[in-house]
Amino acid sequence: MRVVVTGAGGFLGRRLLPLLSAHEIVAMDRSLGPSREHAALAIEGDLGDPACVRAAFATRCDALIHLATIPGGASEVDPRLAKAVNIDASMALLDAAIGAGDAPRVIYASSIAVFDHPLAPLVDDATPLAPRMLYGAHKAMMEQWVETLTRRGAISGWSLRFAGLVARPADGVGVKSAYLSNLFHAMRARRAISLPVGAEATSWLMSVDVAAQAVAHALTLDAPPRSLTLPALRVRMADLVAEIASQTGADPRIVSFDPDPDIERTFGRYPELRTPAAEAVGFVHDGSLRELVRRVLATIEKEPSV
Repeated sequence: MRVVVTGAGGFLGRRLLPLLSAHEIVAMDRSLGPSREHAALAIEGDLGDPACVRAAFATRCDALIHLATIPGGASEVDPRLAKAVNIDASMALLDAAIGAGDAPRVIYASSIAVFDHPLAPLVDDATPLAPRMLYGAHKAMMEQWVETLTRRGAISGWSLRFAGLVARPADGVGVKSAYLSNLFHAMRARRAISLPVGAEATSWLMSVDVAAQAVAHALTLDAPPRSLTLPALRVRMADLVAEIASQTGADPRIVSFDPDPDIERTFGRYPELRTPAAEAVGFVHDGSLRELVRRVLATIEKEPSV
């Protein structure tokens, strides 16, 4: 297939592209870096630039994987930019894909930010979308648009709701849950870190490798497309610290807890998660906390800047 990938040079895109080696990849991002070597066509520029979009879809499009986004914290700081990228540019991309393909497969990277906070005591496939942050609202809106275009026969679209992906680049800008990734970087470097949640805080986590495998898997699905919450591990912060310490040899006492009520409420009270619809079509989580930490540390070892 000829597959257009936005955000191809980013955190998830860099891990995804090597998994798509059987396809002809059109890679789009403001900066592609190492992702260039996996692309048949590399396009560096702004997602909202019509010239870049025209170049990406100048010939056929069999699939569009849309990863590029303005994340949560950055969306709140600059709502106009967030709408321009998360809504306007995203809709224009879908129009371009439709114009260049015959009901192309679309994989849209959504987020658990589409749910209300604080979350219900149980989140499952029946949990309604009720976002509070702009980022979550944008994701929910685009999920609906992907579903609408699918019903109309214009595309075959899957929206995948990702949980917390780790480990993002240290001190990630614009991501309010960046502490979850910074913890891995700090403990690996034997550097003290203070977390804005308590030791009993819980989060849903996925390694970036499992997230990339999920996107690649979605390209192969024959089941009717839909919006899905992907499986993730529910992790208690004290257990995460202990496991990272065990695998890195770091002293767990370099980690302190200084809860911020807003961050704790939004990112530190994740309940039980059930994802039978995603599991029925082959999506999986990391399997265990030990395996998640192993994968994350291996990724950091290969790509220290990630």
